[in-house]
Amino acid sequence: MADTRIGVGDVAPDFSLSDQYGATVSLRELRSDSGVLIVFYPFAFSGICTGELTEIRDDLGAFQNEHSAVVALSCDPVFALRAWADQEGYFFPLLSDFWPHGQVASQYGVFEENAGFARRGTFFVDTDGVVRWALVNDPGSRRDFSGFHEALASITARG
Repeated sequence: MADTRIGVGDVAPDFSLSDQYGATVSLRELRSDSGVLIVFYPFAFSGICTGELTEIRDDLGAFQNEHSAVVALSCDPVFALRAWADQEGYFFPLLSDFWPHGQVASQYGVFEENAGFARRGTFFVDTDGVVRWALVNDPGSRRDFSGFHEALASITARG
């Protein structure tokens, strides 16, 4: 199978998905004010995913500020995302790519069709909708957000 993953310089596919509260969140609206960090993860309530999203929660200002918004996407249903968000105190958008199952993850090239989950894809999209930084990890491999912080610093330094 050919690699159809979205990469740096590509236009990010737009999407509109429900968050953990049932509200519709669209990439187009989010990027109208700032860049957007899109964090795909395999499963709510799993160990590595909890650790990664807790890292975002505990340093939210580094991920969500005047230069960047953050959204996290999985193929879990909205109800599971709400329970997990309430349990862990995640107040940034957790978006459900549940139905059609994995459609957005597929558009970004990170959907594991045979297993039904998203790989650990991370994409920073600028206000023009262009991917400026990307990282994809295997499901069992924790991602390192330092590259995002470096890319954001570089982008904001250029004006």
